[in-house]
Amino acid sequence: MGIFSKLLGKKGEEVSSKNVEDFVSLTRVYFQSVIAANLGITNIRFVPDVANFKRLFKVPTQGGRLGIGEKTASRKMLMQDYGLSEGFFKEIDNSIKKNCRTQNDVQAYLFMYQGFSNDLMMLMGNLMQWKFRMPSIFKGALRAMTEKTVHEVCTKPVWKKDDVHKTAMAVRQYKERLGYSEQWMTEYVYNIVMLAKKEPKKKAEDNKK
Repeated sequence: MGIFSKLLGKKGEEVSSKNVEDFVSLTRVYFQSVIAANLGITNIRFVPDVANFKRLFKVPTQGGRLGIGEKTASRKMLMQDYGLSEGFFKEIDNSIKKNCRTQNDVQAYLFMYQGFSNDLMMLMGNLMQWKFRMPSIFKGALRAMTEKTVHEVCTKPVWKKDDVHKTAMAVRQYKERLGYSEQWMTEYVYNIVMLAKKEPKKKAEDNKK
């Protein structure tokens, strides 16, 4: 996990650097924390990202239950560092509550979510190629375009290219099964796009040093 490897040796209270890997890692921590808290998981090896996060940031176990303190800590970091809304977390909570009733459901759920995330980002990258190259100062316009494209993915019945059509239908099926809204998808994609736009410049600066 990027966030953990970069912060080793630093104080837990320091704020993480903002990049795609850190964002995705923290999101995984939140997912696993909710699952652990909901299902009363006691074996921390069952939620490896939470274990790393807990150890690095020295998050205390609240009320003797794994996941509660880690859920609060990761949520706070995601809101402060990336500006995520309350609704973003509520949808994750509701999705997990609906789909993970027992520990046997967890692996299938996480596998399905990974497929949803991968297909969604691949599809959005395909459909918004030139728009992603817009300067970051046009945040409002890029957000609106992301929202419009997500809506098309969720409602447009037929796409000209077979591979695009197939992936769009898969994303739509994932969306229904997992229970995520267009608003959630827009917020997730937009954050990754904005973070990804900053990375090439940062890498170029690092190479000059």
